[in-house]
Amino acid sequence: MDQQLYDFGMVGLGVMGRNLLLNVADHGFKAIGFDTNPEKTKALEAAATKGTIVKGVNSLKEMVDQLATPRRIMILVPAGKPVDDVIESLLPLVSPGDIIIDGGNTYYTDTLRRYEYLQPKGLHFIGIGVSGGEEGARFGPSMMPGGNPEAWEHLKPVLQAIAAKVNGEPCVDYMGKGAAGHFVKMIHNGIEYAIMELISETYDLLHHGAGLNNQQLQETFAAWNDAELKSYLIEITADIFKVKDPETGNDLVDMILDKAGAKGTGKWTTQIAMDLGVAIPTIDMAVSMRNISAIKDQRVEASKLHDKPVNNAADFKAMIDDYKKALYTSIILSYVQGLAMMQTASAELNMDIPMQNAVKVWRGGCIIRSTLLENFYKAYLRNPALPNLLLDDAIASLVQANIASLRKVIGLAAANGFPAGGHMTALTYYDAYTTARLPLNLLQAQRDYFGAHTYERIDKEGKFHTQWT
Repeated sequence: MDQQLYDFGMVGLGVMGRNLLLNVADHGFKAIGFDTNPEKTKALEAAATKGTIVKGVNSLKEMVDQLATPRRIMILVPAGKPVDDVIESLLPLVSPGDIIIDGGNTYYTDTLRRYEYLQPKGLHFIGIGVSGGEEGARFGPSMMPGGNPEAWEHLKPVLQAIAAKVNGEPCVDYMGKGAAGHFVKMIHNGIEYAIMELISETYDLLHHGAGLNNQQLQETFAAWNDAELKSYLIEITADIFKVKDPETGNDLVDMILDKAGAKGTGKWTTQIAMDLGVAIPTIDMAVSMRNISAIKDQRVEASKLHDKPVNNAADFKAMIDDYKKALYTSIILSYVQGLAMMQTASAELNMDIPMQNAVKVWRGGCIIRSTLLENFYKAYLRNPALPNLLLDDAIASLVQANIASLRKVIGLAAANGFPAGGHMTALTYYDAYTTARLPLNLLQAQRDYFGAHTYERIDKEGKFHTQWT
């Protein structure tokens, strides 16, 4: 068989790997996939669109031998050791100049380690964050590749073809050096955690506060999705309220236990933000709320010991428009926090992330796609070095126009015992970031008092220590 036959190879033909490879074939590229499971290779070929060139093989050597050079080989297996195992299996088979791509949800330091391991061997390693789930993989994901810019140029024709498109622009672009691709995807997932928490808190206020039933909730979220809150997560929230449970006939959302799962990417975002000294309190709170949800038995016991205020549904119903504005504002502030972390990490971890690229590729295909991203994209086009979106006049105006509603909603939630930590942390972040003089001069005095940690002064340069007693 002609060695130049296939343009793109895939290792791992689970749902994501198969769908991405079929997407590649649909755009005119000859695609070959490897999996140890013959059933998966048969399923790949059976699912191929008529007229496309797709082949499944059960020998890694057979796949590598049939790829055009420089070979483009994507790995989609579970993150961690399986990726290292595949790389070691590929090493005797590939040639200098070939490109190995990890498309999984990989911790960024693992990507950096692999990048540095393969570089002296003349092999390019690209870590790509892929968002959009099964459907996105099949019909147009958002993709965040980072690594060697020369390798990106070889991948660009394929990735631009298969990516989601917004205003004719593909939702894929170069994210920067080393592990930048997986780092950007991790920030994406942290923001995703925050937005999902904020939507859930708003649902709580509408449902258990204002007394809206599921049909009314569906209508409310659907209407919000037709306006400034238009986004994938608001859209699917509206859809969820329409689905019935086939077993009981009840609305399915009411039959689901209030214990949230997590794959760990939100936790990574929180941990790394702490290491970098960057504040992302709304993402932190979203992770904490999932952790609290997991201790269901304790929460049930505690609810019997601790009374909550009796709320008046009329008070909550009177503020439905404020909930929309509050959610809008808190979502903006979640992006603000995540993107400020990304800007800091770009410099401190030497990744040189083009901020406008990250925001651009999130506009379509991914879980956090939203009309808001167009505003952020324009802000970074105006100033790519912007350290925080709240320093952009247009973004500041969006928040200013709606912040009063966020204050009202938080006041109502707090007075009536509703856990609205996502909204509360968003407001606290905003108030702290926009306060010229915080009360932490007192905290610094305390540190110097008990630990001789020194302090700086407002009237002259240098570090100072006082003998307080």
